[in-house]
Amino acid sequence: MTVERLLPDQDARDLIELTRDIADKELARRVDEHERSETYPEGLFATLGAAGLLGLPYPEEYGGGGQPYEVYLQVIEELAMRWAAVAVATSVHTLACYTVFTHGTPEQRDRWLPRMLAGELIGGYSLSEPQAGSDAGALTCRAERVADGYRITGNKAWITHGGIADFYALFARTGSGSRGVSCFLAPGSADGLTFGRPEEKMGLHAVPTTSAHWDGVLVGADRLIGEEGQGLQIAFGALDSGRLGIAACATGLAQAALDEAVAYAKERRTFGKRIIDHQGLGFLLADMAAAVDTARAMYLDAARRRDAGLPYGRHASIAKLVATDAAMKVTTDAVQVFGGYGYTREFRVERYMREAKIMQIFEGTNQIQRLVISRALAR
Repeated sequence: MTVERLLPDQDARDLIELTRDIADKELARRVDEHERSETYPEGLFATLGAAGLLGLPYPEEYGGGGQPYEVYLQVIEELAMRWAAVAVATSVHTLACYTVFTHGTPEQRDRWLPRMLAGELIGGYSLSEPQAGSDAGALTCRAERVADGYRITGNKAWITHGGIADFYALFARTGSGSRGVSCFLAPGSADGLTFGRPEEKMGLHAVPTTSAHWDGVLVGADRLIGEEGQGLQIAFGALDSGRLGIAACATGLAQAALDEAVAYAKERRTFGKRIIDHQGLGFLLADMAAAVDTARAMYLDAARRRDAGLPYGRHASIAKLVATDAAMKVTTDAVQVFGGYGYTREFRVERYMREAKIMQIFEGTNQIQRLVISRALAR
């Protein structure tokens, strides 16, 4: 179904229509092939960049779309309704750009942001390590100051677009403790940088997730973003926004599952009537619809707080928690609606269920979201 959206102006409505047109033509027709064959959709992100969809929440002076976050997130949701992996990768790219926009010098912004926002350079986000996922303060990847800049040594993990991205928002240790982590705009290719084989994931097969090994890679001093020791502050600030991106992705995925379940329930007949007309099934679909609408309301509330300049960290965690838990339940229920057919790869709902699981894990597990929320309540 076409989601009826409350948008702030005609420009936003036109943007959503443009997104739907591109998503239907470029994403919906390609998703099944690439997800089944686990192949990367070459050229797709260039298409999204050329349409202006990779820099929407950033100012027009840098080539961005100048859109409020509530509009950008609804674009992400529209993409996720057609192809979750592409929506997630778009959200991660936006997250990587955030570091330069918020903490870069004027020279760094002028140098890199226009090409990043145009999609000429695709970004990745490299915070996690094999032994430092939720505990970002346990990072061991090191950046040693040398005459020409920094030498980076260590291992990174769980990098969306790993091995394909042109740059990475990389977090490495320049000192000890929580104030000893710094942020770098690291190049995607450099002597000493190698990537592991793509992870064999449950879902999101078309966009690779890899580890990276930095073996004394030289990164120029001009690629330090912010001050030394500001890394975790930058990372956590970016993650508040990134969690809203994942909430929008989860909502779009849940909406797609709901749409397919409703369409099937209107066609499938048992005991002389459509299965949607059986109260037990109808009520299940009603609960699914309520979960999707609730998820959307939560991420939009947090986004509007962000747009208004209000604190929104707790609300971002709530939105991520609610939306991703909803996506897991809605996609699982969609498989149930399809019965035995839902357990086959003939229908998309089994893929939706596999894709939903990771959304409860990345950008901070939902257990971490509960920790953030509880700590906010205790202040």
